[in-house]
Amino acid sequence: MSTSPEILVKAADRLLLPAPGTVPTLGPGLRARAAAVLLRMALDRALDGYWQRVTPSMTRIGKHRMLCLEWYAGHDTARRCRTTWSALSAACHYRAGELPPTTAEIRTRLPEVTTLLAALRERPDTVSAASAADA
Repeated sequence: MSTSPEILVKAADRLLLPAPGTVPTLGPGLRARAAAVLLRMALDRALDGYWQRVTPSMTRIGKHRMLCLEWYAGHDTARRCRTTWSALSAACHYRAGELPPTTAEIRTRLPEVTTLLAALRERPDTVSAASAADA
């Protein structure tokens, strides 16, 4: 059983903003990187669910599902999805000599991921789907 994207977003939010009175055992940079991983997983799962509804064969290759999203979900949703996924992906990777992402950087991505989850949960636009079939 896989965890829903919404639960992953809530877990990321708790990592970024621990409850008052708790002593976080992880440093801020590590919490921010872990939250970025959770947010990217949420976005990936939302994309998988979207393509499972539209065409199940699209869930096999990640690059294809991102490239074709514009035809089915619209230009704005596809652009925001690419931008957010790329930023989260960059924040997930450890690079020697670079500072980890800040909590504020990842917190700015949290509402965007939430908005994208809602957009991907909606039914695919039949006009976009029809025009993709004609192309």
